[in-house]
Amino acid sequence: MKIKNKILLFVGFVTLFINPQIAQSQNQTNKLWYNQPADEWMKSTPIGNGRLGAMIYGGIDSDKIAMNEVTMWSGAFDENQERACGKDTLAKIRQLFFDGKLAEGNRLGSKHLSGTSHSFGSHLPIGDLNIKFNYPAGKANDYRRELNIENAINSVSFKLGKVLYKREYFSSNPDDAIIVRLTASEKGALNLSLSLDLLRKSQIISSNNSIEFSGQATLRELDRDGVNFLGKVGVKIIDGKITAKNGSIDIRDATTVLIVIDVRTDYKSPQYKALCRKTLNSVLAKPYSKLKERHINDYSKLFSRVDLFLGESEADNLPTDIRWQRVKDGKEDAGLQTLFFQYARYLLVAASRVNSPLPANLQGIWNDNLACNMGWNCDYHLDINTQQNYWLSNVGNLSECNTPLFDYIKDLSGHGEKTAQKVYGCRGWTAHTVANVWGHTAPGGDVGWGLFPTASSWIASHLWTDYIFTQDKTFLEKKAYPILKSNALFLLDFLVENPHNGYLMTGPSTSPENSFLYKGENLSLSMMPTCDRVLSYEIFSSCIEASKILGKDKSFRDSLQNALEKLPPVKIGKNGGVQEWFDDFDLANPNHRHTTHLLGLYPFAQISSDKTPELAVAAKKTMSDRLNAAGWEDTEWSRANMICFYARLKDPVEAYKSVVELQRIFTRENLLTISPKGIAGAPYDIFIFDGNEAGAAGIAEMLLQSQDGYIEFLPALPVQWKTGHFKGLSVIGGANVDLKWKNGNVQNARIKATANNVFKIKVPQNQKQPEYYKNDILISLVPDSKGLIELKLIKNEILSLKYE
Repeated sequence: MKIKNKILLFVGFVTLFINPQIAQSQNQTNKLWYNQPADEWMKSTPIGNGRLGAMIYGGIDSDKIAMNEVTMWSGAFDENQERACGKDTLAKIRQLFFDGKLAEGNRLGSKHLSGTSHSFGSHLPIGDLNIKFNYPAGKANDYRRELNIENAINSVSFKLGKVLYKREYFSSNPDDAIIVRLTASEKGALNLSLSLDLLRKSQIISSNNSIEFSGQATLRELDRDGVNFLGKVGVKIIDGKITAKNGSIDIRDATTVLIVIDVRTDYKSPQYKALCRKTLNSVLAKPYSKLKERHINDYSKLFSRVDLFLGESEADNLPTDIRWQRVKDGKEDAGLQTLFFQYARYLLVAASRVNSPLPANLQGIWNDNLACNMGWNCDYHLDINTQQNYWLSNVGNLSECNTPLFDYIKDLSGHGEKTAQKVYGCRGWTAHTVANVWGHTAPGGDVGWGLFPTASSWIASHLWTDYIFTQDKTFLEKKAYPILKSNALFLLDFLVENPHNGYLMTGPSTSPENSFLYKGENLSLSMMPTCDRVLSYEIFSSCIEASKILGKDKSFRDSLQNALEKLPPVKIGKNGGVQEWFDDFDLANPNHRHTTHLLGLYPFAQISSDKTPELAVAAKKTMSDRLNAAGWEDTEWSRANMICFYARLKDPVEAYKSVVELQRIFTRENLLTISPKGIAGAPYDIFIFDGNEAGAAGIAEMLLQSQDGYIEFLPALPVQWKTGHFKGLSVIGGANVDLKWKNGNVQNARIKATANNVFKIKVPQNQKQPEYYKNDILISLVPDSKGLIELKLIKNEILSLKYE
């Protein structure tokens, strides 16, 4: 262990043992806290309101607030993003594949099916607000930096001499601004200056107790495309004096300082300047107590829906970075795993709200200025990353957080109609591997990673997932079904009959972002990779069910059913694993991070131990082969994937191993997940949002599942979580579940319907039969031969299973 880490551990234990009453009095369950300021971005802590995000460093002599706004994008709409391939050329390319001329098909496909983006752009960070303090000489004592995820408030406190200094930071959704309050316990003890260190070329003006900055969001010096922006930092004080000059603000002899930050762009907001100024004035006119109260009430309505306890740890009262380091050094910490889960819910609420103008991107809303300078940008990757960002939303009882994603998909579908027609000669809509905020739906510039037309189907499937969890028929009819139907229409046109076997097949397309060996060549394109089959099946099945529920489009439904029956099966390859392509090719990269051919296992339910046991065994073989391949390209999202996969296979040992590995290898001191140096060309570790969200979704899958038509408690419970409880996790069919267990056995369960439905519950087979209560009235239920009970509940009715 490095000397620095030994010192951190020593300091943590000294805090605990010298003053145990202080440590024990503070509930650490839903807090990230530290005994020192952050000295780099990946040690700072995030706040957000779905539009405005910030990273808080909490320095003593100087503090830094790294600012972000979700629409701060470079780039512009590109009318010529697609190459016009069309049906005739597409037919020629496909014939080469059917004739077994795969190398020629790949070359012609690359020529005609690559995109030609000219102004794709990237999300960009704004820069930093710097706060420099002028304190009396002396050493700060009792320093504490904390992010409380129960109320979404970041705080800092310490003493200098007899003065107690406190700071609170939050990003308010109801007041739509970042709010910072600085206080001192003695009158006139605050002396500080505010200045900006911006990453975008800006004009900065300070006057009337505020700093205003404006410019254009360009990534490089010569770029011409990007949103225009205006930002304001306003100040209000109690006691003292404010002086604004030279782009900065000086404050002398204040007792309380209120700082308000807003940044707006002209992305779909022509009145952005007036809106920014109006917001700042409105917030500064309100009392701080009211701002804080509104923020907490708004946020806690979402966060408080779910509670989780996975067991006690000897490290429960240690600072978060000390706990993180102990895990890095080989310790296990159930409390930190609980915190990781709830932190993911906090991050989703902070990044994606009903009124967010855009969904969470590759870095949520917290851009570290690293991803946007990579070749893969800080954008929307539709070959897994954007999907993973939202895997937690429904099971984590945060379905409202899907709203900006669904608005974005609707926008994509409009642009994707042109891409479907121009590139493939098809009706409906499609989108490919990468997307931006300017309507980019064309293939990427290299077909090896960019030609994935069913990326549109994967992202659209989230609409159906939301429906089966919420049972909101108005949402299904007005929003979900039209988008799903249009994508199904594209697939109907895109499918072609294989002359050799009669199967309907997509293609040419890729299995992201992998390739195979064929006659000595490394190739990417083929007809009907397994992921395309899974996604086509999912969209057709969803549309068929939606059509029945809504009582419409019978002829269209019949055409989907006919196509569904002609799709090829998911196959098992010669190595015993799930076959990644229609033909049993050898992998060019056996260590590849993508396993898109396992989509049928998770997030979908086409592969399961109950319904398709042979495919379940094959999926496990595929996972084992990848994990044990030399040079396995493990990343935050691939490791989170493994949690979800093993949970679905009901393998608690392997699922738990991946939970530990995700925290041990792919998180930093602030518990944000990282894509490690060396993967996908990255020269350094980079924060990526998806690992937090998908990892937490996997933890939920270990505790509760409902995808096979029944609710199952603790399907992949590891011995490390032998005693615990959760409250408020959601299940398919429209219900929330509370559960308590001890020594691996269920003690009681409570299922509250959020919609009228018939629910099936799998009763644990290794325990005596529980007593059943409907709305606290004892009822008689008898499990069937599979251990399932069935009961119809109307909204707000409760079924309880009691073993105690």
